Amino acid sequence: MEITICTKEDFDQILTDFGQFWEHERTLALHHPTLLYEFGNSAFVIRHDNKVVAYLFGFISQTEPEGYINLLAVRPEYRKQGLGRMLYQRFEHHAVEHGCLRLKAITSPANTLSINFHRNIGMIPIGEMDPTGVPTIKDYAGPGKDRVVFIKIVGRATHDR
Repeated sequence: MEITICTKEDFDQILTDFGQFWEHERTLALHHPTLLYEFGNSAFVIRHDNKVVAYLFGFISQTEPEGYINLLAVRPEYRKQGLGRMLYQRFEHHAVEHGCLRLKAITSPANTLSINFHRNIGMIPIGEMDPTGVPTIKDYAGPGKDRVVFIKIVGRATHDR
């Protein structure tokens, strides 16, 4: 299995098979076609037998020297094989090539699977501890919508090179 750029066919397959990647439809609206058409050079997939088994949609920030991971999903039967980590590494390489100094990812405080994954790949949560002991940024996604914001330093400033 290798990592490639997401094609229109891949994107369509992801949307068609959405329920095989996600247990709920809360993130369906985040699968916007701009991730393919406008940020397609940072949309990566892993296929097995012509089936998308994992994907990462990210983009390079226009305001900060950072790469933002918007979505990562792996089909359940392919989890625990390091595919998510491989996609993050590929995106990190892409981000550094484009001058990024950091990676950023966001999840909800209740998503312990995502929190543990991000910590395991070296991302650091920032913010204040919530009542459950999870570092969060209050109201990050709007009133009453706290989020866990992860940062990872990946590049070096030009003057340090």
